Amino acid sequence: MSYSDGRQEPGEPYRSVFEATGDGLLVVNRLTGCVVEANPAAGAMHGYTRGELIGLPVTHLMHPNNYASFSQYVQGTTCDVFELLAVHLRRDGTPFHAEVRWGGFTYQNMSCVLGVVRDVSARVQAEQALQRRVEIHALEQSTLLEISQMLAAGLELKPDLILDQLRTLVEYTHAELFELQETTLVALAMRGSSRPELVVPFHIHLDDPATVTTLLNERQSFRIADVWSADPEAQFIRALLNSHVTLLEGVRAWMWVPLMVKGRTIGGMSVAHARADYFTAHHADLAQTIANQAAITMVNAELYGRAQALAKLQERQRLAQELHDAVNQSLFSAGLIAEVLPRLWEQNPDEGRRSLEDLRRLTRGALAEMRGLLAELRPAVLTGTELGDLLRQLGNALTGRTNVPASVTVVGQGSLPPDVQVALYRLCREALNNVAKHAMASQVNIHLQYAPGAVELHIRDDGRGFDMQRASAGHSGLSMMRERAEAIGAVLSVVSEPGCGTTVTVRWAEAPEVKPE
Repeated sequence: MSYSDGRQEPGEPYRSVFEATGDGLLVVNRLTGCVVEANPAAGAMHGYTRGELIGLPVTHLMHPNNYASFSQYVQGTTCDVFELLAVHLRRDGTPFHAEVRWGGFTYQNMSCVLGVVRDVSARVQAEQALQRRVEIHALEQSTLLEISQMLAAGLELKPDLILDQLRTLVEYTHAELFELQETTLVALAMRGSSRPELVVPFHIHLDDPATVTTLLNERQSFRIADVWSADPEAQFIRALLNSHVTLLEGVRAWMWVPLMVKGRTIGGMSVAHARADYFTAHHADLAQTIANQAAITMVNAELYGRAQALAKLQERQRLAQELHDAVNQSLFSAGLIAEVLPRLWEQNPDEGRRSLEDLRRLTRGALAEMRGLLAELRPAVLTGTELGDLLRQLGNALTGRTNVPASVTVVGQGSLPPDVQVALYRLCREALNNVAKHAMASQVNIHLQYAPGAVELHIRDDGRGFDMQRASAGHSGLSMMRERAEAIGAVLSVVSEPGCGTTVTVRWAEAPEVKPE
């Protein structure tokens, strides 16, 4: 044997080294592409005897995807070493990953290539498994982030959504989401069960102190490989669900995942699968991560519900106060006038006529106040009525309450977004309340002017006014009015001087449409 650089082929002493090498060695004729020599390791690696390899086209040992790169090499003029990670085939057709190193040389006066083949299937499979784990982990983290954002996006609790999101990471046969109310688990949502008798909410009473301790005080998830086994944990679950045994029909594996906030258990998720020993520790970790986010969502929904209830209570109290301050006072005064009016008319008809006019003003104002309070209780009235009519109603209420004339002027017509109309109505109401409490005015003018895509509201009084610099620092009423205007993208301006009255102006214009580039 001689090499292309003039070196001679190894003699018989090297034959033993060739045959004893653990890597597969293949000598291939460059012209014919057939094997002319092979060691036992190459035969064992590919499922052939040495004699069966001799004369066999080397492409029989390769996956078709590797033909092109090998042919390009052997047909070239270079004899440089060529290395690649390839897929080789055993005699039965099964593939394996091989690290192959080809080098050109002369063997028995033939131009040949020597291939050193090393089976690296275990290494490649380990790398692929690691890559799959990395990809799965990345997908899980991405999904958990999406779930967290989705659950945190709203303040309303959606139990069904929580179980649907759980299923994207942990496959189950059926699952239930429970809220803990004292010593009772109340099912808020259920997925996977087709039993008609199971309708949420259903209750599971934790009457046994040992059950409460096991299920709640541990404050960690636990898994049961087979709920029908004789294990104490399986017996515990069967006893717990004795009144709802249908939850265990058709399932074997079971998992409990608690919902906790600051060390306090507020509920839990029951997750079941038809295959025994299905849930792994990793499943439990994923489910616990979702449960933690679900617990925060439940608490946020509870706090939001309380805030809404408090806001409704405060609004009722405000309306009750306005009813007492305005309507009751007006009706009380009207009642007194009506009581003395007959005698007054007999004694002094001119004074009786003036009292009759006061009576008309008071009842008209009380009626306007009542309409305004009813509109506050039914927001659809505020958006379904012309803004000009609403402002006249506010003016009538002010006049009836304070005997201060309020004129309303509307220029043009327009349709406003509901939130803008409600905000303008309430801004005018707050401005008139300030007039009634502080201005000591003899006249109020309300002017509403529409323009294309815009509206402007002015409330002017001729009262005593105030020092703007002193009022701006601590006048909470003005701050609230500015916040209300900013909420709809309007601009609020207040102009006042002592002895010169006050003008409140609100300007709103719809935002210009942004055209895509």
